Amino acid sequence: MSELALKRVVLASNNAGKLREFSALLGAVGIELIAQGELGVPEAEEPHATFVENALAKARHASAATGLPALADDSGLCVGALRGAPGVYSARYAQLAGGEKSDAANNARLIADLAGQIDRRAYYFCVLVLVHHAADPEPVIAEGRWHGEVIDTPRGANGFGYDPYFFLPALGKTAAELEPAVKNAASHRGIALRHLLERLKELT
Repeated sequence: MSELALKRVVLASNNAGKLREFSALLGAVGIELIAQGELGVPEAEEPHATFVENALAKARHASAATGLPALADDSGLCVGALRGAPGVYSARYAQLAGGEKSDAANNARLIADLAGQIDRRAYYFCVLVLVHHAADPEPVIAEGRWHGEVIDTPRGANGFGYDPYFFLPALGKTAAELEPAVKNAASHRGIALRHLLERLKELT
Protein backbone atom coordinates (compact mmCIF):
# COMPACT_ATOMS: atom_id res chain seq x y z
CA MET A 1 0.00 0.00 0.00
CA SER A 2 1.46 3.36 -1.00
CA GLU A 3 1.31 6.53 1.00
CA LEU A 4 -1.13 7.93 -1.57
CA ALA A 5 -3.64 5.25 -0.60
CA LEU A 6 -3.68 6.67 2.92
CA LYS A 7 -6.00 9.63 2.61
CA ARG A 8 -7.08 10.03 6.24
CA VAL A 9 -4.95 9.03 9.20
CA VAL A 10 -5.51 9.57 12.89
CA LEU A 11 -2.56 10.92 14.85
CA ALA A 12 -2.28 9.09 18.17
CA SER A 13 -1.42 12.28 20.04
CA ASN A 14 -3.06 15.49 21.22
CA ASN A 15 0.22 17.43 21.09
CA ALA A 16 -0.47 20.52 19.00
CA GLY A 17 3.21 20.92 18.09
CA LYS A 18 3.46 17.40 16.73
CA LEU A 19 0.19 17.82 14.81
CA ARG A 20 1.57 20.95 13.11
CA GLU A 21 4.86 19.29 12.19
CA PHE A 22 3.36 16.05 10.89
CA SER A 23 0.50 17.76 9.06
CA ALA A 24 2.95 20.00 7.19
CA LEU A 25 4.99 17.02 6.05
CA LEU A 26 2.14 14.60 5.29
CA GLY A 27 -0.08 17.20 3.65
CA ALA A 28 2.50 17.47 0.88
CA VAL A 29 1.73 13.86 -0.15
CA GLY A 30 -2.04 14.18 0.18
CA ILE A 31 -2.54 12.65 3.62
CA GLU A 32 -4.99 14.36 5.98
CA LEU A 33 -3.95 13.97 9.60
CA ILE A 34 -6.54 14.21 12.37
CA ALA A 35 -5.65 14.45 16.05
CA GLN A 36 -7.23 11.66 18.07
CA GLY A 37 -8.78 14.18 20.46
CA GLU A 38 -10.94 15.55 17.63
CA LEU A 39 -12.44 12.07 17.32
CA GLY A 40 -13.00 11.65 21.05
CA VAL A 41 -10.14 9.20 21.57
CA PRO A 42 -8.51 9.35 25.02
CA GLU A 43 -4.75 9.13 25.33
CA ALA A 44 -3.31 5.63 25.59
CA GLU A 45 -1.15 4.44 28.44
CA GLU A 46 2.61 4.51 27.80
CA PRO A 47 3.89 1.92 30.26
CA HIS A 48 6.83 0.60 28.27
CA ALA A 49 10.55 1.23 28.68
CA THR A 50 11.23 1.59 24.94
CA PHE A 51 10.12 4.14 22.38
CA VAL A 52 8.94 1.55 19.85
CA GLU A 53 6.71 -0.31 22.28
CA ASN A 54 5.02 2.88 23.41
CA ALA A 55 4.49 4.08 19.84
CA LEU A 56 2.97 0.76 18.80
CA ALA A 57 0.62 0.73 21.78
CA LYS A 58 -0.56 4.26 20.97
CA ALA A 59 -1.09 3.50 17.27
CA ARG A 60 -3.13 0.35 17.94
CA HIS A 61 -5.22 2.17 20.55
CA ALA A 62 -6.12 5.04 18.20
CA SER A 63 -6.85 2.75 15.28
CA ALA A 64 -9.06 0.47 17.37
CA ALA A 65 -11.07 3.45 18.63
CA THR A 66 -11.58 5.06 15.21
CA GLY A 67 -11.37 2.33 12.59
CA LEU A 68 -8.83 4.47 10.73
CA PRO A 69 -5.17 3.92 9.96
CA ALA A 70 -3.16 5.44 12.79
CA LEU A 71 0.22 7.11 13.13
CA ALA A 72 1.96 7.32 16.47
CA ASP A 73 5.32 8.54 17.54
CA ASP A 74 7.25 8.18 20.71
CA SER A 75 10.09 10.59 20.99
CA GLY A 76 12.29 12.24 23.51
CA LEU A 77 15.59 13.81 24.38
CA CYS A 78 18.45 11.47 25.22
CA VAL A 79 21.43 12.95 27.06
CA GLY A 80 24.64 10.95 27.21
CA ALA A 81 25.80 12.36 30.54
CA LEU A 82 22.47 11.28 32.06
CA ARG A 83 22.71 7.73 30.66
CA GLY A 84 20.06 8.44 28.04
CA ALA A 85 17.62 10.31 30.29
CA PRO A 86 15.05 11.83 30.03
CA GLY A 87 14.47 9.35 27.16
CA VAL A 88 11.01 7.79 27.08
CA TYR A 89 10.11 9.88 30.12
CA SER A 90 10.84 13.22 28.41
CA ALA A 91 7.25 14.48 28.59
CA ARG A 92 6.95 13.75 32.31
CA TYR A 93 10.54 14.11 33.46
CA ALA A 94 9.79 16.62 36.21
CA GLN A 95 6.64 14.76 37.24
CA LEU A 96 8.70 11.67 38.04
CA ALA A 97 10.62 13.75 40.58
CA GLY A 98 7.47 15.11 42.19
CA GLY A 99 7.09 18.19 40.01
CA GLU A 100 4.41 19.25 37.58
CA LYS A 101 3.97 17.97 34.05
CA SER A 102 5.00 20.94 31.93
CA ASP A 103 7.71 21.96 29.49
CA ALA A 104 9.04 24.56 31.94
CA ALA A 105 9.33 22.05 34.78
CA ASN A 106 10.93 19.43 32.56
CA ASN A 107 13.52 21.90 31.31
CA ALA A 108 14.27 23.10 34.83
CA ARG A 109 14.93 19.55 35.98
CA LEU A 110 17.11 18.83 32.95
CA ILE A 111 19.31 21.86 33.56
CA ALA A 112 19.55 21.05 37.26
CA ASP A 113 20.55 17.46 36.54
CA LEU A 114 23.26 18.65 34.16
CA ALA A 115 24.77 21.15 36.58
CA GLY A 116 28.54 20.74 36.56
CA GLN A 117 28.53 18.39 33.57
CA ILE A 118 31.02 19.24 30.83
CA ASP A 119 29.64 16.77 28.30
CA ARG A 120 26.39 18.30 27.06
CA ARG A 121 25.93 16.16 23.97
CA ALA A 122 22.38 14.98 23.36
CA TYR A 123 20.06 13.87 20.63
CA TYR A 124 16.38 13.85 19.97
CA PHE A 125 15.11 10.38 19.06
CA CYS A 126 11.84 9.55 17.34
CA VAL A 127 10.14 6.27 16.48
CA LEU A 128 7.14 6.40 14.17
CA VAL A 129 4.69 3.54 13.89
CA LEU A 130 1.90 3.39 11.32
CA VAL A 131 -0.78 0.71 11.42
CA HIS A 132 -3.34 0.29 8.66
CA HIS A 133 -5.75 -1.23 11.19
CA ALA A 134 -5.67 -2.08 14.89
CA ALA A 135 -4.60 -5.69 14.36
CA ASP A 136 -2.07 -4.92 11.61
CA PRO A 137 0.58 -7.67 11.87
CA GLU A 138 3.11 -5.61 9.89
CA PRO A 139 3.26 -2.11 11.35
CA VAL A 140 5.47 0.25 9.41
CA ILE A 141 8.25 1.47 11.70
CA ALA A 142 10.79 4.22 11.11
CA GLU A 143 13.15 6.19 13.31
CA GLY A 144 15.23 9.33 13.29
CA ARG A 145 17.95 10.98 15.41
CA TRP A 146 18.81 14.68 15.63
CA HIS A 147 22.14 15.45 17.30
CA GLY A 148 22.95 18.57 19.28
CA GLU A 149 23.81 19.65 22.80
CA VAL A 150 22.04 21.10 25.84
CA ILE A 151 22.66 24.72 26.81
CA ASP A 152 21.80 26.40 30.11
CA THR A 153 20.02 29.49 28.79
CA PRO A 154 16.95 29.09 26.56
CA ARG A 155 16.91 30.71 23.13
CA GLY A 156 14.08 31.09 20.65
CA ALA A 157 10.29 31.14 20.73
CA ASN A 158 9.43 28.45 18.18
CA GLY A 159 9.06 24.75 18.81
CA PHE A 160 8.09 23.13 22.08
CA GLY A 161 9.42 20.82 24.76
CA TYR A 162 13.20 21.02 25.14
CA ASP A 163 13.69 22.96 21.88
CA PRO A 164 14.86 26.26 23.48
CA TYR A 165 17.69 24.37 25.22
CA PHE A 166 18.63 22.07 22.31
CA PHE A 167 21.52 23.76 20.51
CA LEU A 168 22.66 22.78 17.02
CA PRO A 169 26.34 23.67 16.60
CA ALA A 170 26.27 23.30 12.82
CA LEU A 171 23.51 25.90 12.56
CA GLY A 172 24.51 28.09 15.50
CA LYS A 173 20.92 28.05 16.71
CA THR A 174 18.64 26.18 19.06
CA ALA A 175 15.74 24.15 17.69
CA ALA A 176 13.42 26.89 18.98
CA GLU A 177 15.20 29.50 16.84
CA LEU A 178 14.55 27.63 13.60
CA GLU A 179 11.75 28.48 11.23
CA PRO A 180 9.16 25.66 11.17
CA ALA A 181 10.04 24.60 7.62
CA VAL A 182 13.74 24.36 8.50
CA LYS A 183 13.02 22.41 11.65
CA ASN A 184 10.67 20.02 9.83
CA ALA A 185 13.39 19.26 7.30
CA ALA A 186 16.12 18.65 9.87
CA SER A 187 14.42 17.27 12.97
CA HIS A 188 14.23 13.74 14.31
CA ARG A 189 10.54 13.65 13.38
CA GLY A 190 11.25 14.93 9.89
CA ILE A 191 13.96 12.30 9.39
CA ALA A 192 11.72 9.53 10.75
CA LEU A 193 8.78 10.62 8.62
CA ARG A 194 10.86 10.62 5.43
CA HIS A 195 12.02 7.11 6.29
CA LEU A 196 8.40 6.10 6.90
CA LEU A 197 7.28 7.41 3.51
CA GLU A 198 10.17 5.57 1.84
CA ARG A 199 9.03 2.36 3.56
CA LEU A 200 5.48 2.87 2.35
CA LYS A 201 6.71 3.31 -1.21
CA GLU A 202 8.63 0.04 -0.92
CA LEU A 203 5.41 -1.70 0.10
CA THR A 204 3.50 -0.49 -2.94
